[in-house]
Amino acid sequence: MIQSQVEIVSFEPHLREHFYTLNAAWLRKHFVIEPIDEQVLRDPEHAVLAPGGAIFFARLGDAVIGTCALLHEAPGVYELSKMGVDESFRGLGAGRLLLDAAIAEFHRRRGHTLFLESNSSLKPALHMYERAGFVLQPTIRAGSHYARADVYMIYAPEQGAAPGRKS
Repeated sequence: MIQSQVEIVSFEPHLREHFYTLNAAWLRKHFVIEPIDEQVLRDPEHAVLAPGGAIFFARLGDAVIGTCALLHEAPGVYELSKMGVDESFRGLGAGRLLLDAAIAEFHRRRGHTLFLESNSSLKPALHMYERAGFVLQPTIRAGSHYARADVYMIYAPEQGAAPGRKS
């Protein structure tokens, strides 16, 4: 199975360019790169890591095929963000492995709130988030940084599917 060949690794400086290129590709395809995206993607060490976040990459052999970030918003509060998988490698389970790595890191850090913002047009991603235990909220997040965000979800596995469970 190819998914078993996908490896999840943490941020290293030589991977920085992949954080930008993977995210920029899907943003340009579906939306636009907003100023907040540009800030985070161009300087992940300052925007994500320095405030206490984490960045993960999915590799298949020597190819970096996906990425996601866990942004530290406030004590115990994290945002799942900047998830993207190269189109030519979708369907291999890399997105789910990245999501599982971010959730595991959230638990390791003893976070109490994990949320994400997305767009209703991204149906496969939203379904994956629901299967992982994210619950759709009735309104968008107050103070959202993203013009494209019309979906707000909070990780509450006790209300939805258990992490790692296939539906």
